Amino acid sequence: MTRIAIPSDTDLRISVDQAGKDTVVRLTGRIDVDSSPDLRDRLRTLLSEKALPQTIIVDLVGVSYLETSAVATLIEALRIARHHHINFRLQGLSGATLRLFEVTGVLALFQSNDSGQSDSGQSGSGQKVS
Repeated sequence: MTRIAIPSDTDLRISVDQAGKDTVVRLTGRIDVDSSPDLRDRLRTLLSEKALPQTIIVDLVGVSYLETSAVATLIEALRIARHHHINFRLQGLSGATLRLFEVTGVLALFQSNDSGQSDSGQSGSGQKVS
């Protein structure tokens, strides 16, 4: 497993772990209008690499605050991932973060991306709802 920490001028920390053919993007801190571009750039870079991952899992468990700009960034990454036939899953949705996805009506977009396999601790939708 390889871990890469991405420096940022915002309150968002992004680390990327490679585990075989899968990539886990762990987010910690606030994702707002100021930090969303950092997340967008990192996800777009991952989705444009020569050796694309089989699955990208975005772990939101360490996110303390999330704005709709973050949701838009994740939808954009989901669209690109689908174009490349890459599984794109969210993990660690709970509390206010989960509610934002529910009230905006976009949770179903990510649920429909389920590959039919669920990991331990995850619901059948591919979401880890803690």
